[in-house]
Amino acid sequence: MAFQRRKRFGQRKRRPGFKDNNRCRFCRDKVQRIDYKDLPVLTKLVTTRGKLFSRKRSGNCRKHQRQAIIALKRARFLALMAFAQ
Repeated sequence: MAFQRRKRFGQRKRRPGFKDNNRCRFCRDKVQRIDYKDLPVLTKLVTTRGKLFSRKRSGNCRKHQRQAIIALKRARFLALMAFAQ
């Protein structure tokens, strides 16, 4: 009788499109710049209190998270978004 290797606990089969969904939403849509005038996008990145979500929570990459911070600051400065609510 041949020895059968046991399946390791926690290993799963990879789905074909899984990695694409795990990427940054701006990288998936191939966005070059996050615009400060695009308020619907910026409001998705901000809590109800007006604080920016972390990279871990929003799922953004480093490049787009930095662009989001700058866009949010510009929108706040031009009174398009509130500093705090």
